[in-house]
Amino acid sequence: MFESLSSRFEGVLKRVRGKGRLSAEDVEDFLGEFRLALLDADVHLAVVRTFQDRIRERAVGSEVSGALNPGQQVVKIVLEELTAVLGGETHRLSYASKPPTVVLLAGLQGAGKTTTAAKLARWFKTQGRNPMLIGADLQRPAAVEQLQTLAERIDVPVFSDPTDSVSVARAGLAEARRLGRDVVICDTAGRLAIDDDLMDELVGVAEVLEPHHTLLVVDAMVGQDAVKTAESFHARLGLDAVVLTKLDGDARGGAALSIKEVLGRPIAFASTGETLDDFELFHPDRLASRILGMGDVETLIERAEETFEQVEAEAAASRLLDGSFTLNDFLDQLKALRKMGPISDIMGMVPGMAHQMKGVEADVDERRIDRIEGIIHSMTPSERANPDVIDGSRRARIAAGSGTKPNEINQLVRQFREMRKMMKQMGGKSQGAKGRRKGRKTRGSRTTVGGSVPIDKKKGLSLPGLGDAEGAGSFPVDLGS
Repeated sequence: MFESLSSRFEGVLKRVRGKGRLSAEDVEDFLGEFRLALLDADVHLAVVRTFQDRIRERAVGSEVSGALNPGQQVVKIVLEELTAVLGGETHRLSYASKPPTVVLLAGLQGAGKTTTAAKLARWFKTQGRNPMLIGADLQRPAAVEQLQTLAERIDVPVFSDPTDSVSVARAGLAEARRLGRDVVICDTAGRLAIDDDLMDELVGVAEVLEPHHTLLVVDAMVGQDAVKTAESFHARLGLDAVVLTKLDGDARGGAALSIKEVLGRPIAFASTGETLDDFELFHPDRLASRILGMGDVETLIERAEETFEQVEAEAAASRLLDGSFTLNDFLDQLKALRKMGPISDIMGMVPGMAHQMKGVEADVDERRIDRIEGIIHSMTPSERANPDVIDGSRRARIAAGSGTKPNEINQLVRQFREMRKMMKQMGGKSQGAKGRRKGRKTRGSRTTVGGSVPIDKKKGLSLPGLGDAEGAGSFPVDLGS
C-alpha cells in the first residue's frame, strides 16, 4: 500500500540521513519534495501545509542543530509527525457499562459496510465478546442475505425484518438484549451520493439505537474525496471514528493521511483484504513506519502468533536450534507463513525489505513459494528428513516431479543446510534463554516466532526462502529474477 508515496519519501530521507549538517536551505529542499509527494498522493492541502510547518519548526530549531547526527534526527521527526497526521495513538473502542455496546455503521453505497459489519463482528469475537448483527440496509437488493451469508461463516446471529430501517433497529436491539448479546452492530443503507433521505434515515436509526460508537465506513481508494464525505456524515450524525476499507489497494494514501487531521476523528480499523480476517486495528505508528520503509515488525509478530500453533512451534524451534530441523518442518512453516497473508505483504513489514521488493510482481513471490513446496513434495520422506542423501539421480527425479531444474534442487538444499547450521550455532550460543511472549522464543538479539521463523529485532524476518532486511537472506529462488 502507498507504494508511490513510500518510494518518494524513502528517496528523500536516504539523502537526508547522509548529511552531517543541515542548513535552512536543505530543510526547504526536502520539504518541497515532501509537498509534491503528498499532493501527488491526493492528500488534503491543509494537511500538507500543517505537516510541512510542523517539520520545518522542529528541523530548523535546536532539536536538530544540537543533535550528533542531524540527518537521522530529521528522519525521527518526520516519522513522529507522519504518525501524528495518521492519528497518533491507536484508537481503542470502549464497552458500555451496561451491555450491549451498540455500534452503528454508516457510509456510501459501495464502501463495503456489509462486509465490514461481518469483519467487525468477527473481530469482537476474537476479543471474547458475543456480537449480534442487525441488517437495517433494506434499500440494496440482497443486502440482508449477504450479511446473513457472511455471518454464518463466523457463527454470529443476524436480525432483520422487511419493514423499515428504524423499526428493524428498534426490534434488533430488543432481541440482542433478550439473547444476552453484549455487542450489537447495525449495518445501514447507503446511497451513491449523500442526500437528505439517506441522512434522515440514518438519524432515525441513531435516535433509536443511541449508539456508543458511530463508525463511518470509507473506501480508502477514493482519496481526499473521503474527507468531504466524512465531513457531511459527521455534521448530521456526529461520528466517533472511521473504518478504512480497501487499504491494501490504495497506492496513494490520500484518505488515510487526510481524515484525522481534517475531521478530528481517528481511524479505528483498516480492512486490508477480501477475507473476513483481513481486518485489524489501525496503528498510526506502524503505518508511518511502513511508509518510510522502516517495516512493521510488531504486526509481523502479531500475525505470526495468531497463525502458528504454540506447542508445534516450540517443538519445531527446539529441532531448529539443535540442528535436527527437517524439510518437513520447513514445509509446515511455509504453509503457516502463507496463512499470515500474501508474502509480498509480509515482506513489506520487514525493515528495509520493501525497497528490495520494488519492481517484483505481487504474485511472483507466491509462485516461487509454490515451486519450493513442489520440490519438497516431490521428495521421499527419507530425503526430507536427510537432504544429504540426495544425489544426481535423486535430483533428476525430484526436478521431474516438481517441474523444476536440478540446479534449483541444489540451491534449496544448500541454503537449507546453511540456515540449519546458522540456527544451530545461534541456539548453542544462547542456551537457557526464555521466551517472553506466547509463541515466541527469545535467543540473544533474535526471536523465533512460531518456533522456527527467525525475527531479528533490528533486521526483521529471516527465513530460508525469504531473506532478511539486508538482502543477505537465503531465498532458494531469487525473487528479483
